Amino acid sequence: MARASILRFGSSLETCQPMKIKSRSNQQRHLHRRASLLGRYVIGAILAAAFTSAGAESDDAAKEEKPKELTPGELFEGGTNTYNNWVEFSAGGFLTKGSRSSAEQNQRMSGSAFGGIEDLHLQEEVKKGTTFSLDGRALFDEHDYKLGLELRREKLGYVRFNYQEFRTWYDGAGGFYRPGSSWYPLPGNDGALGVDRGEFSFEAGLTLEKAPQVTFKYTHRFRDGDKGSTSWGQVRPGLVGPVRGLYPAVYDLDETADIFELNATHHIKATDFGLGVRFETGELNNTRRTTEFFGEPQQRNIADREGTSYNLLSVHTFSETWIKKNLLFSTGLLFANMNSDFSGSRSYEDFDPLTPPSGVGYRDLSGGAEMNEYVLNLNLMYLPWKNLTVVPSLRVHKEDWNANSGAFRTAGVTTTGFSDSTTDGDVLDVTERLDLNYTGLTNWVLFARGEWLQGDGNLTENGGIEQIAPVARKSEDSRNFQKYSVGARWYPARTVTLDFGGYYKINAYDYDHLTDNTPNNSANAYPAFLVMQDFETYDGNVRLTLRPLRTVTLVTRYEYQVSTIRTQPDAISTLGEVESSEMTSHIVGQNISWTPWTRLYFQAGINYVFSETKTPAADITQALLDAQNNYWTANLNAGLVLDEKTDLNLGYFYYRADNYRDNSAVSVPYGVGAEEHGITAMVTRRLTKNLRLNLKYGYYHYEDETSGGNSNNEAHLLYSSLQYRF
Repeated sequence: MARASILRFGSSLETCQPMKIKSRSNQQRHLHRRASLLGRYVIGAILAAAFTSAGAESDDAAKEEKPKELTPGELFEGGTNTYNNWVEFSAGGFLTKGSRSSAEQNQRMSGSAFGGIEDLHLQEEVKKGTTFSLDGRALFDEHDYKLGLELRREKLGYVRFNYQEFRTWYDGAGGFYRPGSSWYPLPGNDGALGVDRGEFSFEAGLTLEKAPQVTFKYTHRFRDGDKGSTSWGQVRPGLVGPVRGLYPAVYDLDETADIFELNATHHIKATDFGLGVRFETGELNNTRRTTEFFGEPQQRNIADREGTSYNLLSVHTFSETWIKKNLLFSTGLLFANMNSDFSGSRSYEDFDPLTPPSGVGYRDLSGGAEMNEYVLNLNLMYLPWKNLTVVPSLRVHKEDWNANSGAFRTAGVTTTGFSDSTTDGDVLDVTERLDLNYTGLTNWVLFARGEWLQGDGNLTENGGIEQIAPVARKSEDSRNFQKYSVGARWYPARTVTLDFGGYYKINAYDYDHLTDNTPNNSANAYPAFLVMQDFETYDGNVRLTLRPLRTVTLVTRYEYQVSTIRTQPDAISTLGEVESSEMTSHIVGQNISWTPWTRLYFQAGINYVFSETKTPAADITQALLDAQNNYWTANLNAGLVLDEKTDLNLGYFYYRADNYRDNSAVSVPYGVGAEEHGITAMVTRRLTKNLRLNLKYGYYHYEDETSGGNSNNEAHLLYSSLQYRF
């Protein structure tokens, strides 16, 4: 607009007529006319320059005032400043109806209120080239804590401290006897159990550019708490029904370990070298507590105590060398030695002295074991042509061990004698492998892999604690393993990707029992009862990825797998080779993601698994059913940007398993029948450029047919967090 006005103003100056002056000559009038025209042009130029300068200043001012357009992510973050530090406070809790322990196990959270610091991160340059960082979390009543400190100096090294602890929730309830509607939870706390896991570590590293890279790390780990055990105790439902293993058992864990690690790497010319030493020492003091015949006169409270202390030392080294531009050779070597001492007892506690239990147990168990392990890896990567990669490798693995133990046998409160046992053995496995990858065909990637293992071993066993007579066995075994895999990825069109492949594998085990004083047609027969066992598997899979629209992606997956186990017992059993098990699995999955609008997206998926294991025993007795592991899941997630400061996220999850078969008249039903729904909604609001608020609600509904509905639960989750970035 300014430039157009200048042109129009200049034109008007040029068309102005000069004033007429009397008493002047023609020459004077001509000079005056030229001077007037020159003056007009000078004035026009000055005015034009003034308007041009004013227009330029106006344009610059407009450019300075107009803000730079921000990306959607920058808009949500509050600007281009990403903020390296933040602290997030959160609070929430579950409102549970029904089985609280089942809800805690399913949701992996406590069924009560919680709160604290969800996430904390601080990072600051304390000196040029030196950075200090802190990460933390502390959620009370969730037993979820974390603290990490690091001081790092560029081109010199670092020092790092870390502490982390979290809880895993378990439902310790027992089984359900449908004919009598008898349910066996743990008394007192609805079966709610939990195990705390954690570790403390200190690490330091030296990272000089032209010197060996050296790191040292010390770690202390622990596991402490109670979890449910599948070794349920026997009960007699209604005091007159059949004996069933339905009463819950608890596994009390108390484990610690201390680990020291020293590693060094260095590069010399075309070779990378590495050397590491690791020492671990630990103690395990665990107890499995089982109650049998609960509520009956012959009730037995059994405590199986297991104590182990061990030392494990391992040394490893490796190298990688580029022999040529297309030839890489790598090696790895490991040696490990473990020494352990163990103790234990199987005792009967809190019983009436007038009615001592008659169960078989032991006390004052003590013993020790030692194992040596050797591993050698050799790998060669060769690129004979631009599009072909050949990787042959060799692995040699050897183990040898020996162990001894002794204990006093007991029957109730009576000591019946002392027994001891010894065992030793060794194995040697050699594995060859060949990998091929080819990309020479347009829009194709092909691969093939073969793996072969040959192994031999021997095992000698003498004595035993619960044997009627001491066992004397010596066995040799041989193993042959083969696996062949092929696959391809094809890009037939820009919007289509097809992956397909499969594998075949077979594990063959042959046993030769040189010495065995246990008759192979008696109840005490395993492991010398078997002379052959083969495991064979066929697997095929395909995945199709379609992108019909720029905003739509579909992924379809299918996998088929069938596995069989063939077993041959000793000839003295008069039984022949039999297909002892067959497992068939079908896995179907479909996922879709759609972004119809820059502010809206959808993600959905559905998966179905059909898996069945058949055994000949299921044709003989209803006590053993064909194992079913069939289930399907569905999920839907949607996100919507409500405005420049607000996001909305909605989610839905569904799970269904229908494998429950009621054979409680003859055995314990082990199939799972369950259904679960989960709905979540979360709103995220940026209050200021530094402050962000999250509000979340979740509803979960779970029904369990296996427990007769006793594990059913509904849970409402209320959660909020406030994050401050600086």
